[in-house]
Order: sequence, then C-alpha cells, then structure tokens
Amino acid sequence: MSRIEPTLAERLLTAAEAKRALIEKARAKNPATDPELAKRLAARKDVAEARESRVAERKAAKLAEQARRTAEALAAAQQREAAEEAQREAMETEKKEARDARYAARKARKKEAPGPTRSTRSNRRHAR
Repeated sequence: MSRIEPTLAERLLTAAEAKRALIEKARAKNPATDPELAKRLAARKDVAEARESRVAERKAAKLAEQARRTAEALAAAQQREAAEEAQREAMETEKKEARDARYAARKARKKEAPGPTRSTRSNRRHAR
C-alpha cells in the first residue's frame, strides 16, 4: 500500500473549499438576526447597568461619609474655638479684676496715709 501525498494544487483547493465553507457558515449566522447573540448582549447590558449602579452607590456613600467627616471636623473646630474664646474672656475678666483690686488698694492706701505736710511758709499764708 503506497500512500500518495496530495499535490500542492490539491492542498490549495482543499484550503479554498474550507475557507468558502467557513464564510458560508458565517453568512448563515447573521448577528443581526441571531437570537442567542441578542440574549448575550442583553445579559451584558444588564451586568453593565448593575455594575454602574453599584459604582454610583459606592460613590454616593463615599461622598456622604466625606460630608459627615467634614461636618464633624467643623463642629469640633467650632467647639474648640468657643472654648478658647471662653478661656480668653475668663482671663481678661481675671486681669480686669486684678487691675481693679490694685486700683482699689492704691485708693485705700491714699485715704489711710496722712496728707503731705505743708511747709511753714504755706501754713503762714493759709493762717491769715
């Protein structure tokens, strides 16, 4: 049994026939009219929409969390500022009270101390 190998022409003919068969098969399976393709595209579209909605939800949650953190930071800053202002006012009040106490003490010392003695010359003038 001898086996005869196909010639180059036969191999080219076989390849051309296979190519023609693939083209006919592709033409028969038109994507515009293929119901399976329509199902796959619809499934892809549904998956894409679900993905987009999840991304939007995550983004909204992230923005809400950021807004909450910003509000908390603002409230903390306002509270800190109010406490500092109250402390500043208390210190000013203490300073004023200390100043007033010094002033009152000085006044009291002046009242208690005898007045300056006048010289004899001025006593003579007032004595007349």
